[in-house]
Amino acid sequence: MAVLCAFLATACGFDYCKSKIPNKLIAVMTAVGVLIRWQKEGIGGLCAYVGAVLLMGAFLYPFFRIGALGAGDVKLFGVTAGYLPFEKIFYFSFVSMLIAAMFSIFRLCMKKRLKETATVRLSGPALLGVLLLLGGVY
Repeated sequence: MAVLCAFLATACGFDYCKSKIPNKLIAVMTAVGVLIRWQKEGIGGLCAYVGAVLLMGAFLYPFFRIGALGAGDVKLFGVTAGYLPFEKIFYFSFVSMLIAAMFSIFRLCMKKRLKETATVRLSGPALLGVLLLLGGVY
């Protein structure tokens, strides 16, 4: 999980500075995640990793199609789900989206005009969601 936190912190740096999560970072995260799950659980871990990535991708794809999420956010959440135990995936997505909603409300309250757009980067809420998982909050 420390490796995942390091990757998510790196993704935050790119996301907040350049407004983009590099595909190379996602590819490295995927490769390391597959190796970790394979080493710990064998072929079952590999299948669990791929299943978690596909499940999260299928869950978030409609939000990408309507423009609510960027492609990097969907990929980041999918890869992150692969690192997590299956029973924690939906808790992680719920908590991360709740944190993102709180960020959005805060940003809207700070703006004087509500017509301005307030973009929320999801790499930060994803990192906070994983840290809350590690802290035993859920």
